[in-house]
Amino acid sequence: MARFMNTVAFDRRWNRSIAAILLGAISAVALAGCGYQLRTAAGSRYSDGSLRMDVSPFGNASTVPDAGSYLAARLREEMRRGGYRGGFDRQGADFLVEGKVQETRESVISHSVDSRFGLEYRLTVVLDIRVVEAAKGRVVWKEAGITETAPFYSGPDPQYTEANRRSAFEEAARRLAIRLAQTIRVVV
Repeated sequence: MARFMNTVAFDRRWNRSIAAILLGAISAVALAGCGYQLRTAAGSRYSDGSLRMDVSPFGNASTVPDAGSYLAARLREEMRRGGYRGGFDRQGADFLVEGKVQETRESVISHSVDSRFGLEYRLTVVLDIRVVEAAKGRVVWKEAGITETAPFYSGPDPQYTEANRRSAFEEAARRLAIRLAQTIRVVV
């Protein structure tokens, strides 16, 4: 009887070990086959060092003085982070990335209880962009009215409010640059 119980216990442990190994193997195959990659594929055109893009400072029709140049600089930075290995040269560029910041607008999110002044605002950046294949003059991607928002607080001190407004603009520009870089990575 004792020998029979030891055999049953051994069989249970053996079955659990086999089940764990099979579960691990199935998980490894499923994760490898899903297609998700953490970086740009080695054979991708985007990661090719000979690819050249012209990402000149964008046009600016907004109230933020450096909105166009700041957003273009952030886009170049995000493209580098996303695996772009080529250059940003105007001479011999394969693709031209052109944009224009149409506007930056503010809307009140919350008011002070005892006054008519806003306490929290939402800054919205509106951008038009297009990517052109330089050799053929063909528009690869064009989008008008891309928006991104970021909140900021205001107060009685103008420096405090302006610093927060600038931080909100930079945050909205960063988010916008990430979205643009991801799309350019796909279309190029």
